Amino acid sequence: MPPMAPDAPSQKPAEPILHSFPSGDDLSQALADFVIKAQNEAIDRRNKFTLATSGGSLPKILAKFLVNRSDDAVRWDKWQIFFADERLVPLDHEDSNYSLCEKEFFSKTPLKPAQIHKIDEKLLDDAEELSDEYEKQLAEAFAGKESVRLPVFDLILLGMGPDGHTCSLFPGHELLKERSRWVAPIEDSPKPPPRRITLTLPVLNKAHRIAFCLTGEGKQEMLSKALDQPELGLPASLVRPTPPGDVYFLTDDAASKTVKYPRTEFKL
Repeated sequence: MPPMAPDAPSQKPAEPILHSFPSGDDLSQALADFVIKAQNEAIDRRNKFTLATSGGSLPKILAKFLVNRSDDAVRWDKWQIFFADERLVPLDHEDSNYSLCEKEFFSKTPLKPAQIHKIDEKLLDDAEELSDEYEKQLAEAFAGKESVRLPVFDLILLGMGPDGHTCSLFPGHELLKERSRWVAPIEDSPKPPPRRITLTLPVLNKAHRIAFCLTGEGKQEMLSKALDQPELGLPASLVRPTPPGDVYFLTDDAASKTVKYPRTEFKL
């Protein structure tokens, strides 16, 4: 993982960096090292670590080598966690990203409730108001919306669906064109549940680092399209941070088997 570079005059989006690992366990170990590196650089910058995460298989992959460690490498007290997207269901519902992350990851750590930024359950019936409220949470954490044009996450962890969607940004959807909001509602998701909120592309593409974590043969086709055919405009292909940000694809060999895009050796 290269150190953070200074702001460059060119704003050409970052080219993806593909790291492929023999097994899921190798991927989990590398992800833990990757997260700790990002954490340490973030704390050196401003004494906290801001992370946004998705649901799916990510929480389990993330937890495997980050929790119950024998060292003090994870500085849990410095973490602030947000959700890259969330489904508008109660927080204890099986479709809730928070619920999944709590079960597979948060509950196994010393993270305190104030460090985990959840949606407001009282606003589930109003997607617009709920997305505005979540945006306010971001504004408070990133020094206020009036003082920053966009929040800059230290790390955003993402998955990719079988149609190439990421967060709750779906192929051909109008939200791909959203440029002013940080958090946007979607009430017609082609994947159930239909009502959600999501970080927008401008927020994703301002992050210091983004990592897609993908495992299994079922990811082969879409990973090939996302990396080898970016002209298709799949949502995952549109996640390209501007300098000094970087976007990584951390996969197992089963997921990357048919990808022609060049692999890079994983080094910290």
